[in-house]
Amino acid sequence: MGSKNKLRRFKENETFENVVQPSREEVLSDALKLKGNWRKKFFKNENPLVLELGCGKGEYSVNLAKGYPDVNFLGIDIKGARFWRGAKIALAENLGNVGFLRTQIELVDHIFSENEVDEIWITFPDPQIKYKRTKHRLTNGDFLRKYKKILKPGGVVHLKTDSEFMHGYTLGLLHGLDEEIEYAHHDVYGSQGAPEAVTNIQTFYEQQYLEVGKKITYIRFKFR
Repeated sequence: MGSKNKLRRFKENETFENVVQPSREEVLSDALKLKGNWRKKFFKNENPLVLELGCGKGEYSVNLAKGYPDVNFLGIDIKGARFWRGAKIALAENLGNVGFLRTQIELVDHIFSENEVDEIWITFPDPQIKYKRTKHRLTNGDFLRKYKKILKPGGVVHLKTDSEFMHGYTLGLLHGLDEEIEYAHHDVYGSQGAPEAVTNIQTFYEQQYLEVGKKITYIRFKFR
């Protein structure tokens, strides 16, 4: 994408009522007024709050919002030029139960209050295979602790990925921490009992993976 297109999208995002773009300083200083109030002040309801971390173009968040109108979905990504597409579609289709937040995922425990979130989706994250990059892996121990803090008791985390490495790494970590794994399969389309939200929604890149015979893995787990 050219720099002109990116700048145009950044400018458009500033006008979208379904996009929030706080500064890092605002978040770290606890000045974000939406913290603890996402349902009431942003979505204007008391429905469950579900996050998609690393939402990319926002395809998953938008389609979840279409399928579950009584649930609030918030796609989070630092790359606003990407989720611009999802935000624009949501506005065009009048989807009031989906929004987008431009921030770093490492800040989630500063953006949401304890027990504020009902579910978390992590869809096709960068597996960060190199050892030195484990601190950026979205299911490492530090991130899991942050998710546990913001999730309600019994809140669910979904991991859908094309990376067998990420799938195996996360399963191993969860077993080591003795967390509750509700469902796990290395080929979600070749398994039985997979949730509809996993198999009914496919992103553009996921369709490409499937066309070349790549397996899609899935884990659903809870914190004890």
